[in-house]
Amino acid sequence: MDTLKETLLTLILHLILFISLYACSDDSAMVTPTPPDDAVTRQLTENVIVVVIDGPRFSETWGLPGQSHIPYMSQRLAPKGTFFSNFQNEGYTLTLPGHTAILTGNYEQISNDGSQHPLAPSVLQHYLKQTGLDSTKAAIISSKAKLKALADTQHSEWSGRFQPMSNCGNHGRNRSDAETLQEVLNTIDNYQPHLMMVQFSGPDAKGHANNWPGYLYSIKETDSLVYELWNYIQQHEQYKDKTALLITNDHGRHADGHIDGFVNHGDRCESCKHISLLAIGPEFDHDTTITTHYEQTEIPVTISKLLRFNMQSQQNKAINPLLRHL
Repeated sequence: MDTLKETLLTLILHLILFISLYACSDDSAMVTPTPPDDAVTRQLTENVIVVVIDGPRFSETWGLPGQSHIPYMSQRLAPKGTFFSNFQNEGYTLTLPGHTAILTGNYEQISNDGSQHPLAPSVLQHYLKQTGLDSTKAAIISSKAKLKALADTQHSEWSGRFQPMSNCGNHGRNRSDAETLQEVLNTIDNYQPHLMMVQFSGPDAKGHANNWPGYLYSIKETDSLVYELWNYIQQHEQYKDKTALLITNDHGRHADGHIDGFVNHGDRCESCKHISLLAIGPEFDHDTTITTHYEQTEIPVTISKLLRFNMQSQQNKAINPLLRHL
């Protein structure tokens, strides 16, 4: 009986082998199907612009019922993109450390006066190194002059290398956000950078001045400037339907009743930590709100995946809802 079983098993194996060889001899069985054109993966995001609105509280922006201070972002732009309502600064809630987290993916306790470069290289430096492009293809443009410190790093292997173009303030002094937007538009026209960080400082400046009406006005002004930027890039051949716009903050401000309220920031209170992110781009979902916790240190890796390069030695996770269609 055992011999019969072995004989049957041998016959079955030979039959399987014969069928396999016959199938391989048929040319049609060796052709790999080609997906239709509309199924082929295409790179849609060719540019990323990060806009950092410095220092508004969530309570006067997205957390305000009706969102009356940000009508352009809430009513015109949010339906085109994905909004993150639980976005956080989990590090140092100051201007330079907050921007450093956005650009390097690290929470660093560096000086807030612009006298120190970040310890780690920025996503802009990684981009320039890996693409081999010149410095004009990545840019930092800011209302605050001290953000020029973000164009370089203290890291010994990167210091003085792969620095992006920077246009921060006006001859060492801060400038208005309207002037900064004009510099951004000029830079787009003259250089067409693929990766930019833009900073508007109005809400933070008016907050520190204890100017409540000015603070609210600056929130409305930056809202309109962001919308003007979006409309501009949608009319530009290199940027239209190819650009991801990430609108976020470096930090919030103290809540009313905590220390001096909206005038300052810098500790670990929820109102200083709670910021926002609105993402609009060709590969992002429309009219979507994400309530999952994400934080600003996850922006650089997200950018690198959108532009298809690697953030070397970067261990942070990405903002996955923005990558689901890659």
